[in-house]
Amino acid sequence: QVQLVESGGGLVQAGGSLRLSCAASGLTFSSYGMGWFRQAPGKEREFVSAISYSGRSTYYADSVKGRFTISRDNAKNTVYLQMNSLKPEDTAVYYCAARRLTYGNIADTESDFGSWGQGTQVTVSS
Repeated sequence: QVQLVESGGGLVQAGGSLRLSCAASGLTFSSYGMGWFRQAPGKEREFVSAISYSGRSTYYADSVKGRFTISRDNAKNTVYLQMNSLKPEDTAVYYCAARRLTYGNIADTESDFGSWGQGTQVTVSS
């Protein structure tokens, strides 16, 4: 059974930084692309960033490009999201997700991801 556990969320002032981690188990981690999504109160869940199974390819939503960096450590079965220059509009619950299929191209659509974490709250104060 796949398990994804996010950590690293919290309260930070605008302009600050946080690093989210997602520890994965129950899958051959290095075979799966990973992604981060977020959901703000009253809004739909939206794509934030994705990384290929090898880590060689990454993709970002325009709203976070240049501020967030996704990375992974396949030896530790962990994917990270470094968030810098945080803005109040980044406030949301952040979810880690694993692709449904092994290998393949990078993806940014929820339906491409089959396993999800429980989420971690990120709150950015102005």
